[in-house]
Amino acid sequence: MDLKNYTPLKKFSHKHLLTLMDYDTDDILQVLKTAVILKEKQKAGIPHEILKNKKLAMVFSKMSLRTNVSFSVGIYELGGMSIYLDDKAIGLNTREAAKDVARVLSHMCDLIMIRTYHQKDVEEIAEKGTVPVINGLTDMYHPCQALADMLTIYEQKHQLAGLKLAFVGDGNNMANSLMIACSKLGMNIAIGCPKGFEPDAAITAATQKIAKQNGSSVEIVNDAVEAVKNADIVYTDVWASMGQEAQAEEKKKHFHSFQVNDELFSKAKSDAIFLHCLPAHRGEEVTDSVIESASSYAFEEAENRLHAQKAVMVLVMGQEA
Repeated sequence: MDLKNYTPLKKFSHKHLLTLMDYDTDDILQVLKTAVILKEKQKAGIPHEILKNKKLAMVFSKMSLRTNVSFSVGIYELGGMSIYLDDKAIGLNTREAAKDVARVLSHMCDLIMIRTYHQKDVEEIAEKGTVPVINGLTDMYHPCQALADMLTIYEQKHQLAGLKLAFVGDGNNMANSLMIACSKLGMNIAIGCPKGFEPDAAITAATQKIAKQNGSSVEIVNDAVEAVKNADIVYTDVWASMGQEAQAEEKKKHFHSFQVNDELFSKAKSDAIFLHCLPAHRGEEVTDSVIESASSYAFEEAENRLHAQKAVMVLVMGQEA
């Protein structure tokens, strides 16, 4: 597959990026193609101020390293500017209602990115505002990360359809978004998690149906070795997501056999790669020996948040690379 020369089937028409569920295969491939082009231009030092003078409002109810830096740098490289708004500045749905925030920001900015707890807040801001809205993460979805993951896999494997991704750990927002992305792209995905920690049942059922249509599969298993067997990509995330710190010690009791260590990673294909959305709790969900190995592309994956999100911003603003 050559994404740079991919010919879209239709014009990109989405105003928002909320979950990826409403994006079809062609939509996702258009985002990835745009990311490839923009990354090539950036590496070559070719100016690409496609969103010159545009203003991005960044709303953070959850703290961030990668989301903050990648969107701030991304809009700057596209010729625009960013405004950082944390919970102290806004107080989303405590000091000020989400629908009011949406309308105020829509009058002053051209794009809104929001990283928060509740998906309903993202949906409401998209509904009540008049500018494109990008979901930077909620407890249910992390579409920007999934796009960066697909870009990283493409760069290392030169294909997407037909590969197997094994996600080992908690059935969290990353598991949900990876199931969506893989099912749309014809990738097989196996989620390996302890019993009782499976991903969202409705999303699982929906993506299993989509995957079947695209000649792939979405599988949920309660055994890490079974999930990783013959995988092209092994992926993990923290066992306790942000906001679940009180559950961290209890979760460790259930997840100890789901650590991605050398022994587990050896069950994947000999040329498998390792991915982690970061931050990593080394010695918990992954060992240093795996994340620091030659098979690990976790930090290239982090960089690709920049390129994938630049592509999303360009496309939802109705522009091209």
